[in-house]
Amino acid sequence: MKIAHISDLHFSSSLFVPRWADNVARAMEKERPELLVVTGDLTNDGYASEFEAAKSFLDSLEAEDMIVVPGNHDSRNLGYTVFEEIIGPRFPTYVGRGLTVVGLDSTEPDLDDGHVGREHYGPIRERFNGPNIRIVALHHHLIPIPGTGRERQIPTDAGDLLGLCKEVGVDIVLSGHKHLPWIWNLDGCYFITTATATTRRLKGRSRPAMGILEIEGHSLVLHDIKTDNLERTIALRTELRTR
Repeated sequence: MKIAHISDLHFSSSLFVPRWADNVARAMEKERPELLVVTGDLTNDGYASEFEAAKSFLDSLEAEDMIVVPGNHDSRNLGYTVFEEIIGPRFPTYVGRGLTVVGLDSTEPDLDDGHVGREHYGPIRERFNGPNIRIVALHHHLIPIPGTGRERQIPTDAGDLLGLCKEVGVDIVLSGHKHLPWIWNLDGCYFITTATATTRRLKGRSRPAMGILEIEGHSLVLHDIKTDNLERTIALRTELRTR
């Protein structure tokens, strides 16, 4: 099973780089993943025209299935309503090929801060059952990311979400938001944050990137692909928990 992970596209931003978007498409054509996970900030200001451009781009990519969650920029200017109209549900689920992927809307309208809300915890518990590998996808990071400055935007209920991930046995949490790649291993759950794929909104000398997760049985290999030149490296090789 191959999963592509991209985030923080920021369509219409003055810092959006079309060539990097073209490289994402090239990487997707080469990798041909079964699933594409997009962890938010498709747009810069949540406008319908931005969602339409992002939708057109995502539909052009080589992937059998897709799961997309909104980011804080997508929830600006009533963008959370347009997201559902153009992109799809804000709490999507994918089940197949030995995986269960639960997408969460961690955004608050017109705020950069994150929050999921306890009213969604029950449905999250219900979606994770059986022997499948369990993945959560959301925009905001649940654990601080080094090198990203003062921490202000972790979801206000991050502690409860971490506890929920442990309770239901989540194996992987995919996120974006900080535009900088990082991996945490917390009690066997891998928290994987990817960089922005298509904008120059970069920290220091960091580079734009996307991730490719290869899962065979319970073996996980994470490839980091720089979208400015398609340089590829292995960022993680590990064994996931068995049930």
